[in-house]
Amino acid sequence: MNIFKLSKPNLWTLFLMAAFPTHVWTILLAFQDFSWMAARNNSWDAIGLGAYGLLAAFTESSFVFVIALLLGLLLPHSWDEKKRLTALTGLIFIVASAEIFNQLYFLNGLPAGAFEFLLHSGHPLRYLYGAALGASIGASTLTLYFTATSEKFTNAALNIIERLSLLTTLYLLLDIAALVIVIVRNLA
Repeated sequence: MNIFKLSKPNLWTLFLMAAFPTHVWTILLAFQDFSWMAARNNSWDAIGLGAYGLLAAFTESSFVFVIALLLGLLLPHSWDEKKRLTALTGLIFIVASAEIFNQLYFLNGLPAGAFEFLLHSGHPLRYLYGAALGASIGASTLTLYFTATSEKFTNAALNIIERLSLLTTLYLLLDIAALVIVIVRNLA
């Protein structure tokens, strides 16, 4: 008996959904860094930087997949595979979005108005953490609620998951190419 209540194809799909946001973000960052890295060193070093990034994304995706499986144990036992896959994918995307916003804040800072408000608030970190926690809890609650109550929501989510799975499979092929690049760079 499968304790995660997901079939092998759905376990693979959940892994692909764990890999999707991480790989998209890594590829965007690699494209952003390519030009300055190529100008500073050379194009081969820029490609190597992207390859290391993709391998790190694969490792992170594996970790996220395991955490999602463990969270799946907390879902109601009466839920079928469709609901489990929808809920876990939604939670993965919520956490990934929070992390992406965190990195955007680190890279770009806050908009001027928000920065001024936080500067004069006396407790800027409380507001930042509170807003992030509130948004994450709210989004998670809505995802779980709609998964539990709306078959239409679940079917729409599964349609999106199916489409993203194909794209993520291509990203995993890039991971294989990245592994080859890293091996070649380290042997040379």
